[in-house]
Amino acid sequence: MSAQSYQDSELYRIRHSLAHVMAEAVLERFPGAKIAIGPPIEDGFYYDFDLPQAPTDDDLKWIEKRMKKIIGGNHAFEQQEISAEDARQLFKDQPYKLELIDDLVNGRVDENGEQIAEPAETLTIYTQNKFVDLCRGPHVESTKNLNANAFSIRHRPVAGAYWRGDEKREQLTRIYGTAWPTPDELKDYLHQLEEARKRDHRVLGEQLDLFIIDPLVGKGLPLWKPNGAILRDTLERWLRQLQIDSGYQPVISPHIGNLELYKTSGHYPYYKESQYTPVDVDEEKYLIKPMNCPHHIMIYKNDLRSYRDLPVRFAEFGTVYRYEKSGQLSGLVRVRGFTQDDAHIFVTPDQLLDEFKGVVKLFQTVFDTLGMTDFRARVGIRGEGDKYQGSDDLWQKATDAILAACQDLNLNHTVEEGEAAFYGPKLDFVLRDALKREWQLGTVQVDYNLPERFELEYVGEDNARHRPVMIHRALFGSVERFVGILIEHFAGKFPAWLAPVQAMVIPVADGHNEYAHSIAAELREAGLRVGVDDGKGRMNKKIREARGLHIPYMLIVGDKDIEAGTVSVRLRTDEDLGALPRADFKALLLEKDRTRALELA
Repeated sequence: MSAQSYQDSELYRIRHSLAHVMAEAVLERFPGAKIAIGPPIEDGFYYDFDLPQAPTDDDLKWIEKRMKKIIGGNHAFEQQEISAEDARQLFKDQPYKLELIDDLVNGRVDENGEQIAEPAETLTIYTQNKFVDLCRGPHVESTKNLNANAFSIRHRPVAGAYWRGDEKREQLTRIYGTAWPTPDELKDYLHQLEEARKRDHRVLGEQLDLFIIDPLVGKGLPLWKPNGAILRDTLERWLRQLQIDSGYQPVISPHIGNLELYKTSGHYPYYKESQYTPVDVDEEKYLIKPMNCPHHIMIYKNDLRSYRDLPVRFAEFGTVYRYEKSGQLSGLVRVRGFTQDDAHIFVTPDQLLDEFKGVVKLFQTVFDTLGMTDFRARVGIRGEGDKYQGSDDLWQKATDAILAACQDLNLNHTVEEGEAAFYGPKLDFVLRDALKREWQLGTVQVDYNLPERFELEYVGEDNARHRPVMIHRALFGSVERFVGILIEHFAGKFPAWLAPVQAMVIPVADGHNEYAHSIAAELREAGLRVGVDDGKGRMNKKIREARGLHIPYMLIVGDKDIEAGTVSVRLRTDEDLGALPRADFKALLLEKDRTRALELA
């Protein structure tokens, strides 16, 4: 459902109305509390409060019970237009509402003082039962339209939220709710939420010893432990080889750059809010690298190229740094330092369509290999406003090329206005994971504008200078975010070719340790990742521990295996493959590596 259709839906009105019902119940539980805002969101609603103390689980139970009682009262949601003076009197004890009233009356302005909303002559309030809120709606007709058994406010922890998203303002208490048309849909959602908690990459990242985020290093700056580094390196090696096979050339760029570089590209000051403050170096200003494309452009520009040299495909796993507010950081999926599998392709206009289609096919190869086949494509085109750079003609050419590629490849896609990058339209891939949650992953963008800004050229067949077209492309997007999504998609149970430890050799007793280590050495020599658990614990405990780490294969070895030269193979699913000759198991695991198989048996 698009954002606009959701806002027009009955479900949106249900959730918005329940936010008001919740606020009424909270004010009854905490007399004198201050109310801020309470909008519907993608999977429910929330309301921000200034409370005398943090609500306990008992408070939430009381509030939810009271909400059901209010719903049963069949109270109408009544709309009324009032003057600003009357609104200020009505909300005289509510400072956050008074601030909102001033914004509405004066007309909202952005941080630069530019008017972004016209001043309002009258204001709208909604009343239900004993609760009145400053609100433009929409709402359901009455609480009788709300199902008391189809909502919950205890599915998600209470959180802190800065007023107006400003870290320098008051910190409020945000209480979340979720609501659905029927109790069965609520039950399905809560089940999915529980499954998501089990798959939370932050929890599994700790359990599987993959990564940490230490406050002494800094928020949003993950540290990869050996298991996580192996997982990440395996992914990167695979993608590097795919790119080399597809004609990409590796490049490396520095972690900082002269501020003038990013002014030329237009990224500064366009992305100024998400960039770190420039620093002075030898009377020049330098910026921590927020993106890789200007660097790749300068590598292209260093040599005069012929049309015979194009396409030129540069690829880099380039680490960039962007400022994210601390409240928005989340494990690996929202960080401040991340590595993009970035590539920039320089083509002649005649090569654009075929090259774009080649990039899309590479995306499909990546997703197919990982078993992530449930995805859709989203074409982001220019919207209203003056943030977009370049001429209408160039934008139209770029948009036409993307749409033609989608049509030629029979790619299921939607066109969404306002989703373009500031320099050109783009095609995003939106994946649905094992829990049917959507994640925006890779992106490919067509750009006529940066070649103009940097005056890029190639010599055409006519010996004249021409302007190339540029394609921006990231298959994983952010390696950190992609790994976080993979952890949750596979619930930490990676296919054997990706697993940090592919097999654990478990000797039955101390007398079998030497044989266990000889097996591990043989497998490691073949390039496989194998451990040996020769500790003092019992065999069954070692099996449970290996299973808890989601290691694909457990090789249990005892007297009979030593005598026969075999390993007794058990899968993490508890399936028993029985005794296999050492060479046969090595061949099996090598084949899983070679084919990047998703199944274990």
